[in-house]
Amino acid sequence: MPRTPFLAGNWKMYKTGAEAVSFIESARPLLAGATGRQAAVAVPFTALAETAKAAAGSGILVGAQNIHWEKEGAYTGEISAGMAKAAGASFVILGHSERRQFFGDTDEWVSKKLQAAISESLIPVVCLGESLSQRESGDTFKVLGAQIKGSLAGLSEAQAASLIIAYEPVWAIGTGKTATAAQAQEVHAFLRGELKTLLGAKTSDSTRILYGGSVKPDNVKSLMAEPDIDGALVGGAALKPDSFAQIVKFDF
Repeated sequence: MPRTPFLAGNWKMYKTGAEAVSFIESARPLLAGATGRQAAVAVPFTALAETAKAAAGSGILVGAQNIHWEKEGAYTGEISAGMAKAAGASFVILGHSERRQFFGDTDEWVSKKLQAAISESLIPVVCLGESLSQRESGDTFKVLGAQIKGSLAGLSEAQAASLIIAYEPVWAIGTGKTATAAQAQEVHAFLRGELKTLLGAKTSDSTRILYGGSVKPDNVKSLMAEPDIDGALVGGAALKPDSFAQIVKFDF
């Protein structure tokens, strides 16, 4: 079945609310006419409400970069799925490699956060990826197989209706290195096969799998030409409206 390309910018710890609004105002006309795909930006918590308001009616989805799995409680510094949604988020990134590396996010945590996101009707973007040493040792599929099983543990086929997977090789994030289109396709095909085993053919066929790892205007078209690559999770190149628009409009 056709899968609508999902091209999302992950702003990480960049942009105040005012800077985010300025970005959206600049991006709106640049993205005009970009049909047949979904543009999205994952913004800092402090910019969620302002960005969502500025993006209203533009077709640009606004999301959060993380959530806690509990609805509320004594979790200083954390944000629940309900809070993110109330602030204007329509999707959320879960298990980004930086969250896993620097803040201790485990597959078990990602699984809990996934359930929380679904309970609030947030589109979950679950990130998976291997390190350079794991790739060089030939463990890419072993690592990713364990990650997808652990991160999607307990997920039902019905719950997976809005699921998005993002493959982000850790060795290609912010390094300027990018997996070749063929390398990315090989992994995406593997992940689609794992989805079929875990959740059935229907889910496997309909789930969008994004590539993330130094995606830029000059390489996005070759990546998107691969049959199992359904979009991109973009870092640095998504911080400027013009380069982000070029990525979203990759085949125009």
